[in-house]
Amino acid sequence: MNWGTELWDQYDNIAAHTQRGIDFLEKCGHFIKERCAIEVEYAARLRRLVKSYHPKKKEEDEYQLTSCRAFVLMMNEINDLAGQHEVIAENLASVVIKGIGTFVKELKEERKRHLQEGSKLQNNLQTSYFQLDKTKRSYEKAFREAEKAQENYQKADADLNLSRAEVEKARNLSTMRLRQCEDSKNEYASQLQKTNDLQTEHYTKLIPDVFLHLQTMDENRIEQLQYYIIQSAEIERKVGPIVNQCLDGITKAANLIDPKEDSRLVVEKFKSGFQPPNDIPFEDLSNAKNGSVGFGGNGGGGGGGGSDSGSNGPMSISTIRSESLTLKGTLSSSKLKKRGGIFGFFVASKDDYSELPPTQRKKKLRQKIDQINAQIQQETAARDGLMKMKVVYEQNSALGDPLSIEGQLNENGHKLDKLRQDLHKYQSYLADADGKPATPNVQKHNRNSISDDSLSRSASDSSMTNPINNNCNKLPFASTPLPPTPHCGPAIPEAPTAEPEYTNEEDFADDGVDGEEFEDSEQLPVLGTCKALYQFDGQSEGSIPMIDGEEFQVIELDQGDGWTRVRRENNEEGFVPTSYIEIFLYTDV
Repeated sequence: MNWGTELWDQYDNIAAHTQRGIDFLEKCGHFIKERCAIEVEYAARLRRLVKSYHPKKKEEDEYQLTSCRAFVLMMNEINDLAGQHEVIAENLASVVIKGIGTFVKELKEERKRHLQEGSKLQNNLQTSYFQLDKTKRSYEKAFREAEKAQENYQKADADLNLSRAEVEKARNLSTMRLRQCEDSKNEYASQLQKTNDLQTEHYTKLIPDVFLHLQTMDENRIEQLQYYIIQSAEIERKVGPIVNQCLDGITKAANLIDPKEDSRLVVEKFKSGFQPPNDIPFEDLSNAKNGSVGFGGNGGGGGGGGSDSGSNGPMSISTIRSESLTLKGTLSSSKLKKRGGIFGFFVASKDDYSELPPTQRKKKLRQKIDQINAQIQQETAARDGLMKMKVVYEQNSALGDPLSIEGQLNENGHKLDKLRQDLHKYQSYLADADGKPATPNVQKHNRNSISDDSLSRSASDSSMTNPINNNCNKLPFASTPLPPTPHCGPAIPEAPTAEPEYTNEEDFADDGVDGEEFEDSEQLPVLGTCKALYQFDGQSEGSIPMIDGEEFQVIELDQGDGWTRVRRENNEEGFVPTSYIEIFLYTDV
């Protein structure tokens, strides 16, 4: 169908239709633009979501489970999906939105040009119509005047009273009017011919050409709209394979989940290596008067008792209770008055992880050895590179001074020596842990045997090795500690490294520690009160948990190691971090 022939008289409607078409195309461009904004926002929110749920450094141990690793892999795939949405938005903006914007601008210019041409043709036709009407009115006026002059001449010629001169004058006027009428007639006929020719050309050639150009422009607009819609689909289709790969990756990550493996990892993470305690024996008090005690039970401990705490025979209830203290247990104030013998972390070396259960200790030592080996390989590779660089400099001094490498080689050598020493040390710790695991009794002796002097030295060593915590512990007792931060405030103090070893009761006696002093039931005097500022879980041996706002009695001040000994109303005693509490000392202290 041709607009020029079918819509020859619909100039105004065609002009309005083409304008609506351009407006519609521009509207489609705005839709794609807003969709791009949604895609970008969706991708950004997906990335923020993944980032907020990504495991923190302190949670890395928990994410060793297959279920947790699968969750992390799923989040990584979702992060990649977010990237694909960004790709969609970028391609839509660069191809579709930009193309539509440029094309709309071209359409507006082309439509304006065609409409100006059509308007010019319309004006020409209207001018011709005006001229035709003007000549027609002139012809009509001349015709009426000619008729009137002819009528006057005929009356004058018939009137016998008029002179011959008056009759001649009337005849001449009539002749002149007839001639003017004939000229007007010829002019009207000529203008009519021109107008008819222009009108025919206008509606058969000129206007149809303009309408045809507008039709072609509109069809081109529709084709471009079709093209850009297809391009939008193709842009999204191109990322389809990558999206499918992401979805396949999520499925693959889910298939990696192994409940049995997670159970094994939980065992490996928390297994202590200790053996379950023997059955609690029956103590026959009726024979106590005769100086003997009878034992009974279904004997996980075997027969025949002995005084050796390391034997497999039955043990008294007091012995079992003494050996059953856990890392989270509490100690009575009637025992272990000396500070050095209460905590495993005051006497155990942190480097050898002796405060951990045997299995966990071995695991930590192996991890440390692997870490040191990796560092040795890295430093060795760096040394090889420096040696090669030195050889190159010696062969060609223009490249550099060989002596400039000496300092780096020396520093590298010192690092390697230190790493090898550390490797040997931790290998010795591991060999000791594999061959000679410490028994609970020996651990107890070690905790009870440290002297005040060694405790002070250990506290000093701890302060030297951890200057940040040491500075934080110098805060006044009555002042409010800073909120928990990674570098200051309520940081758990580090354990000292000094640890005297004792293997029997004679060593205790040689060290000058009176065993009867630890059995004294006298309680320590109260020095003041304190209030908990933060919650403390009490994970370390000898410490006690507390909640925010809980109040205690202070029975021993901080000696520089960052711990204060407190007592509850139920006489439960233990140590809490000094920076976690606010202390109010009595005036007579």
